[in-house]
Amino acid sequence: MVRLLCLVLGYAFGLIQTAFFYGKIHGIDIREHGSGNAGTTNTLRVLGTKAGVIVFIGDMLKAIVAICIVRFVIVPVFHAEDIKPLLVLYTGAGCVLGHNFPFYMGFKGGKGIATTGGMMIASHWMYVPVGLLLFFGNFFLNHYVSLGSLLLYLGFMIETVIMGQAGVFGVEQSVLNEMYIVAAFLTVMAFWKHRSNIIRLARGNERKTYLSKKGKEKAAQAEALKENNK
Repeated sequence: MVRLLCLVLGYAFGLIQTAFFYGKIHGIDIREHGSGNAGTTNTLRVLGTKAGVIVFIGDMLKAIVAICIVRFVIVPVFHAEDIKPLLVLYTGAGCVLGHNFPFYMGFKGGKGIATTGGMMIASHWMYVPVGLLLFFGNFFLNHYVSLGSLLLYLGFMIETVIMGQAGVFGVEQSVLNEMYIVAAFLTVMAFWKHRSNIIRLARGNERKTYLSKKGKEKAAQAEALKENNK
């Protein structure tokens, strides 16, 4: 029962589609521009760096707030300290599902990476340094957001297992096994949501993302060159 409650709570917070609402405030439906994805990367490309940063923070915060409610309200009320890390993970999973599949948008949302980042931050501090290194280290090295996102999830899955077996979460093995299943589900879903990106990465034609004006101009020139060579 409490697991389902956390999942539903997370889903409700995940429905706060920052990119969609930000776009509406500025007179556009973000799903009708760029890649059509209601997430940080598409917002950054369509509306600029400032918009991308706002959406990124908003999508992270919804997971952080939902998990804080579980930690400080639901866990004490249900006397569920013995499975708190698991409930936190269910809440984060709900947030990602709500972000990726919002019912009022025809189940067409984002890819859940910023939301996953918020889940990791609110879950345990040990996720943070590795997550930052995997995502931003890769991003500033090759500017592939999709590759950084996939590395983030792989790191999250591996870290969850290592931390679990090392006793970091302080729960029984049966609870850890359930946590591993949820983490694996999220990782598989992330790879499925990025399936077209994986194909483009393999073919060497994945689009790069830049934060600076100079970098964006460079990317635009590269795209134009590709079009001319077709």
